[in-house]
Amino acid sequence: MIVLTLPIVAYFSRFMRSAMLEVINQDYMTVARAKGLSSSSVLYGHALRNAMIPMITVVGLQLPRIIGGAVIIEQIFAWPGLGDLTFKAINQRDYPVILGVTMLAGATVMVVNIITDFIYVLVDPRVSLTGGTH
Repeated sequence: MIVLTLPIVAYFSRFMRSAMLEVINQDYMTVARAKGLSSSSVLYGHALRNAMIPMITVVGLQLPRIIGGAVIIEQIFAWPGLGDLTFKAINQRDYPVILGVTMLAGATVMVVNIITDFIYVLVDPRVSLTGGTH
């Protein structure tokens, strides 16, 4: 797990830092501070919520990459798993297994994209699932 996630955690941290710095310099943050809200309320209630919107996109795009990286990690550490099954199926030209794994990977990407869209609705009130205008 560490081998798969450590490089991506560094990428997420750098991306979240830049998103927070961009949000903190917005005018509505100054207004929130001028209202007399506590610094933690301004930081968590306003800044973090708005900085999470681009972060959700990045996380949603990186999850399939993490799953795809499992093939390499399973080969390096000799762990049995879906990646090992895929690698053996490719070497043996077992087309039904390759097709099944490919379909499973495609379905996983679609499910992650749908979950990402639902999280958008939870985080950003301007986004709706209906697709209509307000």
